Amino acid sequence: MKKEALKVKDNFTVAELIEKLKALPQDLPVFTSGYESGYENLHPPKVIQLTHKPESKYWDGEFQTLEKKDEQTFDTVVLERIMRND
Repeated sequence: MKKEALKVKDNFTVAELIEKLKALPQDLPVFTSGYESGYENLHPPKVIQLTHKPESKYWDGEFQTLEKKDEQTFDTVVLERIMRND
């Protein structure tokens, strides 16, 4: 049985994001927010498993990875920033 995608307030599905991106000039670069300020380049999009942890501190994010998959995890596409100290 296929697991349904979690719909969380204000998130985009892949199809919705593609539609938004299609409306923009196709030669523009893509960035993500930096650690504290500014903007960074992106790693290629990838699918990972996350769980919703709304009680997390704001600096940790509302969604977290888990070491083991369980019934609370779900697949999601992430656009991670390249950390210059990698």
